[in-house]
Amino acid sequence: MLSPVQKGRQMLVVTGGAGFIGSNLVAALEELGSDAVAVCDGIADGKDLNIAKRRDISLIAPAELFDFLDGQQGVVDTIFHMGAISSTTEPDIDLINRTNVELPLRLWDWCAEHGVRLIYASSAATYGDGSGGFDDDGTVEALSRLEPLNPYGRSKNEFDRRVAMMVAAGKPKPPQWAGLKFFNVYGPNEYHKAGQTSVVYQVFGQANAGKSAQLFKSHHPDYSDGGQLRDFIWVGDCVDLMLWLLDNKSVNGLFNCGTGKARSFSDLASTVYRALGFEPKIDYVPTPESIRDKYQYFTQAEISRLRAVGYERRFTELEDGVTTYVQRYLDQLDPYR
Repeated sequence: MLSPVQKGRQMLVVTGGAGFIGSNLVAALEELGSDAVAVCDGIADGKDLNIAKRRDISLIAPAELFDFLDGQQGVVDTIFHMGAISSTTEPDIDLINRTNVELPLRLWDWCAEHGVRLIYASSAATYGDGSGGFDDDGTVEALSRLEPLNPYGRSKNEFDRRVAMMVAAGKPKPPQWAGLKFFNVYGPNEYHKAGQTSVVYQVFGQANAGKSAQLFKSHHPDYSDGGQLRDFIWVGDCVDLMLWLLDNKSVNGLFNCGTGKARSFSDLASTVYRALGFEPKIDYVPTPESIRDKYQYFTQAEISRLRAVGYERRFTELEDGVTTYVQRYLDQLDPYR
């Protein structure tokens, strides 16, 4: 699975490359026959299975990342920074800030100094309850107005804001930089995420066991039970966007990574059942009071800025993405990409 970096090849580094989105990106890079790929990640808690099929990657322990980069000056072309503390319920704020703010700032400075491109993961969690909309305005003023609901969202927005401040001040920056605000991503290799897995994965487990899907009731007069809306995006679309950025070196900025089309939880759950050949069965349970006042009833990416910089690819329809996920991965003995 793991191979040493071959001299003379340009290198792509993927932090968090054994995680959900990162491992799908690494698989796509290998399929394309890209330059040498180095994965920086820990592989505990089942993440090793996410990269078990890879044949041409180097694995770097997170603590060794900067020593590794310093030893590969002039070789590394692009860093995809997917690594983060991504749990929305993580209580250790110091750990979140070290990982989600201080570390990417070090990466930004390293890339700026050594002329390396940086494509990094932000999050739609930066939008908080969504009351201010989902416009990926990357100015300092716009980012300062956002009010994320948890430490994870705040850390992602803080790094976005720091980037905006550095760019506005004319400070050194990577030759290409792009941040992607991922919305509700689903797809293979998310299985290590425990309680943070997508609703598709959770409903599949219920449907495959012959049970009813458990969805939250609505506590908002404008939404029916199961009618809460999210911008669900197939992980392959996220990967396609990152590969497009790799091919379009002049594109810089902060962009939403969503479909631009909100869909209901009941649509999603019903699609899972139909992909298995079952009639949908859905029960609605009260939203826990501990999260009820922070619950989002609507998310939908504004993607006009992404289109304006030339990204024309159509996003996968919910029915197509969920059916692919269920039939090609979840309902197979080997669900890994």
